Amino acid sequence: MTYCLAIKVREGLVFASDSRTNAGVDQLSTFSKMFTFGTEGQRVFTILTAGNLATTQSVIGRLQRDIRKNVEPNLHNLETIEEAAHYLGMLSRDEQAKHSGGNIDTSASFILGGQIAGSAPVVCLVYPEGNFICATDETPYLQIGEVKYGKPILDRIIRPDTPLNEAALCALVSMDSTTRSNATVGPPIEVLIYSANQLRSDRHFIFTAEDPYLSDLKLAWDAKLKEAFTELRRYNWQPGEAQVDRLSPEPASATLDPRR
Repeated sequence: MTYCLAIKVREGLVFASDSRTNAGVDQLSTFSKMFTFGTEGQRVFTILTAGNLATTQSVIGRLQRDIRKNVEPNLHNLETIEEAAHYLGMLSRDEQAKHSGGNIDTSASFILGGQIAGSAPVVCLVYPEGNFICATDETPYLQIGEVKYGKPILDRIIRPDTPLNEAALCALVSMDSTTRSNATVGPPIEVLIYSANQLRSDRHFIFTAEDPYLSDLKLAWDAKLKEAFTELRRYNWQPGEAQVDRLSPEPASATLDPRR
């Protein structure tokens, strides 16, 4: 299984992906699912992949080959990110058809994000069928793969005005929540942070399972969740008695951001 996500805020974009692939309980391997393309100062693209490994590797190979041979179209001559997402979807459909047969699921999903000089940063999710959607202010993040465990923290934290570094931290916590609940998602964890209008990808980080920061983050997040749980107001489960036993301070709901 796989978990990849991309976040779009006003300051830029954050991409995160795990590196574990699963072909059975005793067939765990490590492959990067994050790929970068572009020309510094002109355009940058980051692609995250999920699904059938043969399909995703073939698609990435075709993207690289089309650039090398300067065919039409390729990621270096398309005018918009949306056109690039359509092109990626077309390649994905072709490769899925090539690898189909028997009972093998050849489907693949992609997240494509980046910026072309003169336009704003964009993030798109390309479905196995080849169609795509793009992140908006109302939906400022996109996920592929094992999405359910890492979604709650994103829903609570990510807003268009979330600072870029905070969005990167939130992406790591979302990854931690997923690796905690699904053994087929795991390190190394890759994170790429792109500042709007920078037009280069130079903040790429890889966190191994032994990385001290990743270990500290796991312990701290676990401790904070347990602390928050212990501070919740208790409910009196005995019939005929007062329903709420206030064992903790007044709930903070009145001071919370109403958007959350």
